[in-house]
Amino acid sequence: MRAGGIGPSVRMPLRADAVMALRIDILTLFVEMFDAFCSTSIVGRSVERDLVDVQRTNIRDFATDSYGTVDDAPFGGGVGMVMMYQPVCDAVAHVQSRHPTPGEVILLSPQGAPLKQATVEELAGKDRLILIAGHYEGFDERIRTLADREISIGDFVMSGGEIAAMALADAVIRLQPGALGKDESTHEESFSAGLLEYPHYTRPREIAGMSVPDVLLSGDHARIAAWRLEQAKLRTQQRRPDLWQQYKQQHSNQRDVAPDEGDTPPQEQDRE
Repeated sequence: MRAGGIGPSVRMPLRADAVMALRIDILTLFVEMFDAFCSTSIVGRSVERDLVDVQRTNIRDFATDSYGTVDDAPFGGGVGMVMMYQPVCDAVAHVQSRHPTPGEVILLSPQGAPLKQATVEELAGKDRLILIAGHYEGFDERIRTLADREISIGDFVMSGGEIAAMALADAVIRLQPGALGKDESTHEESFSAGLLEYPHYTRPREIAGMSVPDVLLSGDHARIAAWRLEQAKLRTQQRRPDLWQQYKQQHSNQRDVAPDEGDTPPQEQDRE
C-alpha cells in the first residue's frame, strides 16, 4: 500500500454514551466527490450526531506499483480500461480489518439487482456496509467474488459508481433513528407502502389559478387521511402501473384496493 493508506474520515469521535452507529465504508477512486455529500443536509447532520460513521477509502492507495495503477486493458481486446482485481481485493481486506463487525460488501453495478425500498429498509438494519464504487469500462470479473451482492440504481450508464453509492448511502442513512425530524416521515413517503406519495400543498391557498383542495383545509384528519390514500393510489396507477399491479397483488384480499376505473380528480390531472 502506498503512503496515505486510508482515505479521510468524516466522523467525529463517538461520545462515551453514544449508541454504536451504522458504519458505511465507501471504496472509490474519487474520495473528494463525497466531501459535500457527507457534510450537508440529512447525511451531514447524521454524521454530526453520530448516527452514522462514513469512512472513505481510496482504492488507488492499494495499487501494487509506484504509479498507482488500478486499471489495465481488457484481455481479448476492446475499448476502455478495466479495474484490476488486486487493488480492490486489498482495499476490501483493509477496511474489513479496521472494524470488529464484518461489513456486507456491495458492488454498485448496472448488472446488479434493482435497488428497491425493501432492500433499503433491509440494509438500514445492518451494522456495517462496504460499498465498492467502480470506474472506467468495468470490473475485472473476479472482483465480483468479493461482494455479497450487487446493486443497480437503474438501467442507464454513468461514468462510475460514485453517484450510485451516494444514492444508496443516502437512502439508508435517512432511515436511521433520529436522522429525520419526525420518525413517521419515512412511513408516508413514496414506496414505503408500495405506493407513490400523495400530493403536497403549502401556502398560499390559491396561486396561478390553482387552489388547495378543500379537504386539506377541513381539519378532519380522517377525511384527510382517506383523501391522501386515494390520491396515492391514483398517482401510482397513472404514473407507475408496474407498482400499481404489485400493490394490487399484495392487497388482493382487501376490499378498498383500487381505484382502477373512473375519472381522476382535476387537481391530480393538472398538477405534476
